[in-house]
Amino acid sequence: MSDFDFTGSFAQVYDRYLVPMDFAPYARRLAKQVNALAPRRVLETGAGTGVVTRELVRILPSEVAITATDLNEPMLALARANINEERIRWKQADALDLPFPNCEFDVVVCQFSVMFFPDKLKGFRETFRVLRPGGCFLFNVWDSFQANANRALTIAANIVGSAVGRDPLTLLNPPYYDEWQIRSDLVAAGFTEIELDKVSEPSRAASAREAATIVCHGSMLRSAIEAHDPSLLEEITDKVTEALLSRFGTGPVEGTTRALLATAERPRR
Repeated sequence: MSDFDFTGSFAQVYDRYLVPMDFAPYARRLAKQVNALAPRRVLETGAGTGVVTRELVRILPSEVAITATDLNEPMLALARANINEERIRWKQADALDLPFPNCEFDVVVCQFSVMFFPDKLKGFRETFRVLRPGGCFLFNVWDSFQANANRALTIAANIVGSAVGRDPLTLLNPPYYDEWQIRSDLVAAGFTEIELDKVSEPSRAASAREAATIVCHGSMLRSAIEAHDPSLLEEITDKVTEALLSRFGTGPVEGTTRALLATAERPRR
């Protein structure tokens, strides 16, 4: 793995390796859908290290104003450092308590962060508040653990769960993929014209070892391992490598991830 350098902060490792493997394809999909809405002012919540922000800058016309927010300052700082674009307004902000006026934005977009909202309804109501009438909310969430059973991260979660004595389901994103629940929460927040689509995108790493190191060193699994016993990180990485070799062989680790894409509109009246 001479091409890989897993030093630096968690945010740096996550952005350098896990983002290209799993998150970048969904970012391109979201940005394309935002562009189709022809907005003038876009708000991104849960921007993380800026994977969607980069795509928005790439695809949206230069006159479109972009505001990118996240609660995690180290993640946002890395995004700000990596994306040199004057039209972006960076702001540390809680998606459940947005520091913006009513009806400020044409589109609000959020990639793989809604699952972490401690109060989904409150977060949706805040999004509704800052959208203009007729504005759109777009977000995605991971599909079920079972739907992503062949994802490298899911395979690793099973091994990490066994090693640290935890249910693998508790090691990944909080589950939020029930379509009835998502639709109900959006309706309760005031949204209409709700569409929920199951989507899939490719996931790729150059080898089993690289995929294992990415998911064990650059995802939330690392926190679980280090909280249990930091000395086990390399041992568990080796076990995940063996499992991925057994599943994918000695070539690239190539699979498909599955998610739900939600779009909703604030009524015009």
